[in-house]
Amino acid sequence: MRTISSKSKTLNTTGILFILPAVLIVILLLIYPILSSMYVSFTSKHLIRPRYSWVWFDNFKFVLTNADFYIAFLNSIKWTIYSIAGQLVTGFLAALALNRIPKYSGFFRTLLIIPWAFPAIVIAFSWKWILNDVYGFLPNSLTQLGLTHLNINFLADPAFVFGTAVFINVWFGAPLFMVNILSALKTIPSDQYEAAVMDGATSLQSFWFITVRHIRGVIGLLLVLRTIWIFNNFDLLYLLTGGGPSDLTTTLPIFAYKTGWGMKQLGIASAITVILLLFLLGICLLYFRLLNKWEREDR
Repeated sequence: MRTISSKSKTLNTTGILFILPAVLIVILLLIYPILSSMYVSFTSKHLIRPRYSWVWFDNFKFVLTNADFYIAFLNSIKWTIYSIAGQLVTGFLAALALNRIPKYSGFFRTLLIIPWAFPAIVIAFSWKWILNDVYGFLPNSLTQLGLTHLNINFLADPAFVFGTAVFINVWFGAPLFMVNILSALKTIPSDQYEAAVMDGATSLQSFWFITVRHIRGVIGLLLVLRTIWIFNNFDLLYLLTGGGPSDLTTTLPIFAYKTGWGMKQLGIASAITVILLLFLLGICLLYFRLLNKWEREDR
């Protein structure tokens, strides 16, 4: 008994030592910033002034009574919903197409995943070059074809800027959905489709009750991850538009950045990030409830 207990203690110690680096990284990169932001959100901390005091919930009251906050919040919701819907539909259709291609599917899969391989700064500056109204390829081509009278600045014109940014984000993020959905499609047993045909099921019924049912768990997890990522996304949209024109593309992360580093109000900026965190936690809870429901149905 002593030998078994000593071995178990040794294994527990070894396991702890193995996971300790990962735990330290999580604490340093995740838990500490969250706790730090919560602490600062209750203070009057300023980027320039060294002294600050406790203001408790005053920063939250200021944010929640600020009209600019609700404009940014609405922009974030639209940015997230339109981007996720576009990425899901595009990635899903691409995965279905690749799943039916018997030859060269690896080549096409590699070709379609290229946008996801580039960092945001490369994508942003490449699209800014393509869409530039002076020397950009697309505006000049549209004018030469007679489709427009003048070159359109897609990233500065209020009528086009938001839709253009969403399009670029869909183009960038759809390959992630495509690869994961395609991997899930490959795991569906073919005999289930054969049995469905023998039972007289239509193509639409087979698609809904076999294909969608098998991959909806993967889609649900992708929706959770992409919702968190896109709602928190800062670099791509800021590099494309800077939040303009006239705050039409100012989302909550950009609004928090402008408040913290533009107005130097770190306490208010931290309050914005805490509200953002609480909102995303609520959304994730709804997602996980839906995933748990699907899991119970599959059992």
